[in-house]
Amino acid sequence: MNVNQAIQKRRAFRSLTHVEISKKTVNDLAESARLAPSCFNNQPWRFVFVSEPSTLKKMHSALSEGNEWAQSASMIIAVFSKKEDDCIIRDREYHLFDLGMSVGFLILRATELGLVAHPIAGFSPKKTKEILGIPEPYQVITLIIVGKHAQKINPVLSDKQRRDEKKRPLRKNLPEFIFYNHVSKGTPS
Repeated sequence: MNVNQAIQKRRAFRSLTHVEISKKTVNDLAESARLAPSCFNNQPWRFVFVSEPSTLKKMHSALSEGNEWAQSASMIIAVFSKKEDDCIIRDREYHLFDLGMSVGFLILRATELGLVAHPIAGFSPKKTKEILGIPEPYQVITLIIVGKHAQKINPVLSDKQRRDEKKRPLRKNLPEFIFYNHVSKGTPS
């Protein structure tokens, strides 16, 4: 699978089935994230790969309502960083951008390995930090829910989530978000 194929195949499925997560798989995903670019090569990203069943169960208490589907995860990856570990240029905190690029690399590699790697915002950062021992001043940016795509739709999904499982949600058309040479009349809405 090439990069374009991984981009096309990647989906944020919520219907998951269990898959064995080996240390080799964890290291493979981490290696892909590690190779992402960052400001001055600061590499501000940090990851906790949670696949041990009792810790996964504790992580369920950190999930927000509506993310019960994530309890089927074979692994949850907590992604965190702090602004002091990367470039701060006036009001631009690059750790967020650089962390996002590393997560993108990880997600594409997971897709290539036949896994679903679904980042979520619906969780309690405070509970996540407590459960996983993440110290201050680190900021938990996302949790990535990892598993194998299940053909049977998870019964806890909402109607909208069920529709999104069957068909990729619509993406914006290029004219809605790109400009050529200058932002002028016809600004995307």
